[in-house]
Amino acid sequence: MLFKEIKNNVFYAGLNDADRVIFDELIPLEHGTTYNSYLIKGSDKTAVIDTMYPPFSDLYIKNFEANGIEKVDYIIANHGEQDHSGSIPNLLDKFPNAIVITNEKCKQNIMEMLLIPEDKIRTIQDKEEISLGDKTLQFILAPGVHWPDTMFTCLKEDSMLFTCDFLGAHLPFEDLYSKNDELLYSMAKRYYAEIMMPFRLMCKKYLKMIDEIKPSYILPSHGPLYKEPEFILNAYKDWTDDKPKNLVLIPYVSMYGSTEEMVQYVKKALEKEGINVYTHDIVRDDLGDLAVQLVDAATIIVGASMVLAGPHPMAINACILANALKPKTKFASVIGSYGWGGKLAETIAGLFTAIKPEFIEPVIVKGRLKENDYKLLDSLVNSIIEKHKSIDLI
Repeated sequence: MLFKEIKNNVFYAGLNDADRVIFDELIPLEHGTTYNSYLIKGSDKTAVIDTMYPPFSDLYIKNFEANGIEKVDYIIANHGEQDHSGSIPNLLDKFPNAIVITNEKCKQNIMEMLLIPEDKIRTIQDKEEISLGDKTLQFILAPGVHWPDTMFTCLKEDSMLFTCDFLGAHLPFEDLYSKNDELLYSMAKRYYAEIMMPFRLMCKKYLKMIDEIKPSYILPSHGPLYKEPEFILNAYKDWTDDKPKNLVLIPYVSMYGSTEEMVQYVKKALEKEGINVYTHDIVRDDLGDLAVQLVDAATIIVGASMVLAGPHPMAINACILANALKPKTKFASVIGSYGWGGKLAETIAGLFTAIKPEFIEPVIVKGRLKENDYKLLDSLVNSIIEKHKSIDLI
């Protein structure tokens, strides 16, 4: 495959993987993904920014041969995870005189995970630069988006910022540049929700830094390239804002229908008062959709049946996911039913150790709902309405 020129001897050298269905054995992929690698030809030196996911290494190396690339001087490792760094050993075999350029934390990672010899690695400091002749690469340490070893690379003369995982999307493409459409927006939001949201505050920090740099191009390591960076930057500013939206998220699992009846009752009552509600069947629906809704939700109500004196395991999984992703959610509650006893609300509340939302009085019923149970649900709804009025919402 021929490399595609982006601008002024800067080339796209990555590959689509439309057939991949799960990422990191954790994240379902709706459309597959891409592994973006970039080749920069300076007047004196040639550099590669990020490499390739190991299963595609052979094809990746053949593409260098097909494009007549006879030397690579520098291999820039923006991040040690193997979907970006995994083909460094193969590239060093192909170009034995090349040197890997990275930061100290990433150096330790790639030495341990890829067995790269220390004498093949040169470490840099924040804002350090190297010259390719007529082109200058500046390195910007960006720990926390999303590994401690992450950095960005700025190609100063061409106003290009290579952001590794930050601002990416799991979305294959044919044309280089983003179409800035609803599909890309939804895939970028899902990517943010599943990968970047736990580091929301760090994302805000680096968004401000990027505003100061004002790059003309943003070139991530997954998904299409941004020739109009405002699209993805404005989206991230919305998603990382401290204010949630007027949204209640209800992930639930219902074994015999009682919990689902409670969920639908609460949903209808809240929507009648102008509050948006998203219900998520934990057993049947895609957990990625749950992550996306967590980006904006002001309140989470967990709906759960009891199993063996505790919450249904699928409800526990959803709570653990929500806690790990650290959304800006302000309030939480629990609704559910049981047969012979146990600790439902207490167990679920104890899972939200990172978010630490304000808990609203739960509603737990035995068996099917009775007249007083509906009154308790009405009280829960009224409490949520008042809580939403008490905070700033987008």
